[in-house]
Amino acid sequence: MTEKRGTDVRQLHQLARLYGVQTAYDDVLGHRRREASPEALLAVLRALGAEVENFRDVPAALRERRQAQWQRCCEPVVLAWDGDPVGLTLRLPAGLESAPVAAHLQLETGEVRRIGCDLTRSPTVQAAGEGEVRYVVKRLALPGGLPWGYHQFTVEVGGMTFESLVIAAPLRACAPLGGHAGRSWGAFLPLYALHSQRSWGGGDLTDLEALTGWVAGLGGGLVGTLPFLAAFLDEPFDPSPYAPVSRLFWNELYLDVTRIPELERSPAARTLLTSSALREVREALRASPWVDYRRAMALKRRVLEELARGLFAEASERQVALRRFVEAHPMLEDYARFRATGERRRAPWPAWPQPQREGVLAEGDYGEEARRYHLYVQWLAHEQLSSLSERARERGVGLYLDLPLGVHPNGYDVWRERALFVLGVCGGAPPDGFFIKGQNWGFPPLHPERIRAQGYRYTIACLRHHLAQASVLRIDHLMGLHRLWWIPPGMPAHEGVYVRYRAEEFYAILALESHRHKALIVGEDLGTVPPAVRPAMARHNVQRMYVLPFEMTGDPHTALRAPSADSLAGLNTHDMRPFAGFWQGLDIPDRVALGLLTAADAQSEREGREALRGALVRFFERTGRLKGPCGEARDVLRACLAYLAASAARIVIVNLEDLWLETDPQNTPGTCDERPNWRRKARYAFETFCQLPHVVETLREVDRQRKLAAGAR
Repeated sequence: MTEKRGTDVRQLHQLARLYGVQTAYDDVLGHRRREASPEALLAVLRALGAEVENFRDVPAALRERRQAQWQRCCEPVVLAWDGDPVGLTLRLPAGLESAPVAAHLQLETGEVRRIGCDLTRSPTVQAAGEGEVRYVVKRLALPGGLPWGYHQFTVEVGGMTFESLVIAAPLRACAPLGGHAGRSWGAFLPLYALHSQRSWGGGDLTDLEALTGWVAGLGGGLVGTLPFLAAFLDEPFDPSPYAPVSRLFWNELYLDVTRIPELERSPAARTLLTSSALREVREALRASPWVDYRRAMALKRRVLEELARGLFAEASERQVALRRFVEAHPMLEDYARFRATGERRRAPWPAWPQPQREGVLAEGDYGEEARRYHLYVQWLAHEQLSSLSERARERGVGLYLDLPLGVHPNGYDVWRERALFVLGVCGGAPPDGFFIKGQNWGFPPLHPERIRAQGYRYTIACLRHHLAQASVLRIDHLMGLHRLWWIPPGMPAHEGVYVRYRAEEFYAILALESHRHKALIVGEDLGTVPPAVRPAMARHNVQRMYVLPFEMTGDPHTALRAPSADSLAGLNTHDMRPFAGFWQGLDIPDRVALGLLTAADAQSEREGREALRGALVRFFERTGRLKGPCGEARDVLRACLAYLAASAARIVIVNLEDLWLETDPQNTPGTCDERPNWRRKARYAFETFCQLPHVVETLREVDRQRKLAAGAR
């Protein structure tokens, strides 16, 4: 029985590897290699499409998988780096190795190039097969010098036609200089937290434009914020920037209604804007230290709906412009119908009737006014964001945006592109020193084979949506390009398994799109990083993230590892305590309260933090960045920022909340209702903090240090 069980497990592992599923991973907590449970492997294999309910099904599934791989004549995606010739592999049934072949390459521009192929002259790489059918593997060479782009290769042999997407891309992503000899700095604040005397209980795009102007005046080159993509702000309700309804559309909450042209021609909207009832709600929203998304969106929507009615009521140049925008963005009509249907049914799409649930929406399934509203607000968001981005660039400031890893399971992207998503499975992360139980992020992962078969169309669309506005784009959880932790239905987060993706294909797309949009790509490479990730980032010129608390050594002589020249450096991320909270160790009791640390571990953590603080202070005293008795958070903060500004880091990003010693985080990972995540406004309004002497002086010193460092190169 033991021998039989061992055979079953070996075959299960063979099947898992054929599907790109890792059967073991490095347990950073136990410092050992841990095998995935058979139950988790079977569940993930089922999710990937293998017909395996139990061990008895594995041998047949293994044969079927091997046969399917041989039956696939060519890979769905082929890479051509830097104009080099492309090696393409053909798997053909025995007997066709000398058959006539017709092949052509259709370039992205539409040009068709005939490819001469003679299988008799092509080397045979391998001869094997599964079952009764034998196969030969032939190697073809496509010509070099292909222009950058997405090209379609088609081959016809033995009455069969096969296609591959050829991605011709530069090896390295774009690295526009900017800043001081390529060294720039920027300011960061979530858009919802950025509030002013004129905003409606949270920041809007006009506030963001004002922030870019202020940063430009101080010498900065970037303004960063969290994702502000379309979100569920009614039913279902989820304001998380990392659980958007779609990664293809913006959140209309951030529109400035006072800058919408239709306001001039809408007496009803102007009356509503000046009404005492609206004014009272708006003032209450402004006065609260928390963003009330439901009330703010409901209030703004009343005005936006009135403006939309006015636009659609009569023909105008603006109406024609909207129609042209919709025609140029064909998915927008579909998105508007989806949102309108959800609002009518007051239920997420998995609860809709079968036709609508399967993606078929007809007139009568949704309210026409709601459909028009969603068309209108997306157009407005595009107008206001494009205007903001253009004006910021004119001032020498770029937007630093963030592309989230996942989307809401009840959102538009999963509904429309469900074949690409693995429903029921959740993406997450294995246990580590910060999250001893692992993390379940709640969104369905992309299917690694189906996105390839689709030619990465959805991925490219998401990138282009952001890069049209961003000068710098951060890729959330860059490790997900290589592998992602999948958690099967009903299992705890620590019972997940890793599933591999074709990382080089993602890098080719990133490199190509970054050059086309003249944008810098930053990869979030924090946490448990596989060994292959950082060399791949360096090879493709994807910038790393340097987060100072993770780079502290505890050695007073070398208390900090130096930032590399290909990094974006800062003191924290949105998932961490601001610097003052870290310096005071406030995260430690919080992790105890959340069950992430035992009392004994907490004491060890406090002792370790004290040692890190002492070493950092002595390091800065020795190097002259701290003078006299010190150790106060503000003094150490300024020394840290000066150290980063004088470093080789390509970009230094300053969290504005650090400058007034905020201690509370914007988000506590691993929590939902337990913490007011994504709701806390900045302590000061924009008009106030931009005049605070210690804020302005610190940023001017960062700018001075950046220029000095650039001059010393």
